[in-house]
Amino acid sequence: MTAQDKKTEEVIMKAARNVFLKKGYDGTTMQEIADKAGMNKSLLHYYFRSKDKLFQGIFLDVFRMFIPRFSEIFMSDKSIFEKIEEFSDHYIEMMIQNPLMPSFVLREISTNPQSLVDAMKDMGAKPEFMIEAIKTEIEKGNIIEIDPSQLLVNLIGLCIFPFAAKPLLSRILFNNDEKLYAKFLAERKKEVPKFINQSIRKK
Repeated sequence: MTAQDKKTEEVIMKAARNVFLKKGYDGTTMQEIADKAGMNKSLLHYYFRSKDKLFQGIFLDVFRMFIPRFSEIFMSDKSIFEKIEEFSDHYIEMMIQNPLMPSFVLREISTNPQSLVDAMKDMGAKPEFMIEAIKTEIEKGNIIEIDPSQLLVNLIGLCIFPFAAKPLLSRILFNNDEKLYAKFLAERKKEVPKFINQSIRKK
């Protein structure tokens, strides 16, 4: 591959990422990607023969940002409380930097959940390890009796919801003030682990 070919592929991938994240797989056409990349559709097809091939590349890139670190955090030797703090800080910041990602993930989960499952397995995500880590904390008496699946879903939901529901929450709570909403999202990095840890800590 020549340097020019590599540069062209990078331009296409950047354009495809932008369109796919905004519209999802079903809402995106190759013509839209070509337009965003500033080239004709024939050239786009020369480098990427199908929308499927382009989408898979973008899909995997998005989950590479999320899945490996998730497993790493929960498989560390830190306490459950530190893991929850680290998870919240890392993923809320990641979503602040990539605001289109949550809606993209939720959209694709509803239309093609198996692709997400396959991507998680390919990247080494091991939910059973995370569940075992929580069970161990319960057995040690560090946290209350709780279904580990409920704890994980609570944690992920509290992190993701303000991003997925931003169009609604921003209007209801912040009168569409972007600065106030950005401040609110940044504060979630502390508020989410504080809320979760207080709820599971043994008194």
